[in-house]
Amino acid sequence: MVAMLTAALLFLLLAPLLAYTALVVQAHGLGLLPLFFQAMAEQSWQGQFNFDFLTFLVLSATWSAWRFGYGVRGWALAVLAFFGGMPYLATTLFLLRQRHGADWAAILLPPKAD
Repeated sequence: MVAMLTAALLFLLLAPLLAYTALVVQAHGLGLLPLFFQAMAEQSWQGQFNFDFLTFLVLSATWSAWRFGYGVRGWALAVLAFFGGMPYLATTLFLLRQRHGADWAAILLPPKAD
């Protein structure tokens, strides 16, 4: 029952985000990065939000690299976390929750070396 509710929540979070992203890409193309950094250079509230979001992406990528062992897999997932944002992090946490149940240490911390 908990797994179904978690999957439903994941869908309710991701579906609107992905749909909105598709609409923005359709209307404006993939030219996000220049606009993203331009707002930060202007030191506007939009730039402050972008900088805050960028630090979230860096934190997510750093956690992914650490959680998955700093190897090729960890760094590949870190890149995916940085560019994938919420869809990556929500899906990763969902899959780890499915694998480890309610053991939050196993979900959030790297596996113990044998």
